[in-house]
Amino acid sequence: MASIRLRLLCEERRRETLKVLDEQKRVTVDDLAERFQVSAVTVRSDLEHLASEGLLVRSHGGAILPLGPQAEYPLQIKKTLHRAEKIRIGRAAAQLIQPRQTVILDSGTTTAEVARAIKQTNIEALTVITHALNIAQELVDAPNISLIMIGGVLRQVSGSFVGPQAERMMSELHADHFFLAVDGLDPEAGPSTPDVLEAQLNAVMMRMAKQVTVITDATKLGRRSLSVIGDMGSVHRVITDDRVTEDMARQLSTLGIEVLIV
Repeated sequence: MASIRLRLLCEERRRETLKVLDEQKRVTVDDLAERFQVSAVTVRSDLEHLASEGLLVRSHGGAILPLGPQAEYPLQIKKTLHRAEKIRIGRAAAQLIQPRQTVILDSGTTTAEVARAIKQTNIEALTVITHALNIAQELVDAPNISLIMIGGVLRQVSGSFVGPQAERMMSELHADHFFLAVDGLDPEAGPSTPDVLEAQLNAVMMRMAKQVTVITDATKLGRRSLSVIGDMGSVHRVITDDRVTEDMARQLSTLGIEVLIV
């Protein structure tokens, strides 16, 4: 009877957690621990369970509501999601870059970690092309990096420039690497993102780069967002974290894509 009661209490707490999340759009471990008078360890276990069922998205210190394929988290929230994995992915991506190469960095918080790693490794005579304000801000004081900023129409949610002007400017440039951050990567549909204009610019970037590397935490694998960027035949490698399933890694490898797990 005691175990049944404990299970009921657990289920009730998790239902209440979802109710609070629906009302507030965001919850923290500390607030939930105080509300339910349980330990932070118990709250984290609840959040992990609910996240595994797709009912919420874990963030640093708490959780947020999941979004549909047309929605996008602001950068300030994205920065709190899967941070440790993004740092490892960024460092692995930077190791692929050689001195005197030209690199395109997509918008996003994972590519921001690539920029940070590039800056720390101090690669000689590097050229970086980006349309993202957060990437430019990260590299603005790096003396060894020549920074090319793509202009256009500003998307405030991502801090990136898109549109016909951005596409025309990008079509006149060439690069050795394109590091593409995605909101979804489906082996059949290809890489995708919520915004149509962002997808169109990313497609130009794919064409203008010798190598395309998708950088994404494992939660994005198998997902489809609204706008497809390109087909999987244009992707040379995927860098992701160690939560990727064996089946997903095998599907990508079967397509001839190099899979780097960090």
